[in-house]
Amino acid sequence: MVCTDLSSNPHRGGIILSNNNDPLADFKLKTDINKVIHEPSRLLIMAYLFVLKNADLVFLKRKVDLTWGNLSAHASKLEEAGYIKITKKFREKKPVTILEITEPGRNAFLEYKEVMKEVLR
Repeated sequence: MVCTDLSSNPHRGGIILSNNNDPLADFKLKTDINKVIHEPSRLLIMAYLFVLKNADLVFLKRKVDLTWGNLSAHASKLEEAGYIKITKKFREKKPVTILEITEPGRNAFLEYKEVMKEVLR
């Protein structure tokens, strides 16, 4: 490997490798990461629902520590993608919102896990 010091060039980070022996030649960057799930708040919501199958909004709010507005926005994004189903019902005359992971959501989460395993290897 041939290295050249480029410390005088602040845009290069100090070292450049010659093209004839690129250590990154075999490195394939995964660009197909699911961006809907990859967002940290949505990842938490999906992880809980993957394990629990469904949960009410109050439980999830406590677990993911989001504001009501943020939780609602992230849940809506996941619902638009078809990953969760949002159901509103009454329990003892009180309104309850239930989030449930769908089969496509389970499959997308499993695929996301596999992609991330590859990325982190």
